[in-house]
Amino acid sequence: MTRIFAFVFSAFLPIAALAADGSAPDEGPYIRAADESDLNEFLWTHRPIVVFADTPADPRFQQQIDMLLEGEDMMRERDVIVLTDTNPQARSAVRAKLRPRGFQMVFVDKDGVVKLRKPAPWSVREISRSIDKTPLREREIRERRQGG
Repeated sequence: MTRIFAFVFSAFLPIAALAADGSAPDEGPYIRAADESDLNEFLWTHRPIVVFADTPADPRFQQQIDMLLEGEDMMRERDVIVLTDTNPQARSAVRAKLRPRGFQMVFVDKDGVVKLRKPAPWSVREISRSIDKTPLREREIRERRQGG
């Protein structure tokens, strides 16, 4: 019986360590369709930035995506994942939850709280400043400096 317990314990120990690690799961694509994702899957691992538009031809949508692509490294450093929704008729779960009107850029922090809504494109620099001001990000920076 003791050997079985030791075997079971040793089999689950690496899984428990992986869960306690707190690191983000496999990175995957930086930009994803919102209808393929649920905001809850990013809790405590990523900061979703959701870009809404009524059509992918909206110039504000294109400008926002271009800026986010140019600053991908800076955004990934802050655990950002970009979700896009350009089809109001599809009524995705993300659209139903955030209820945008026309073009809108929404920043959701790791704790699932909406921190920012903007009706116009924002630069990566402005977005990163907003992220860096959140208590969660400040704690991440502090822990990184302390080596933890």
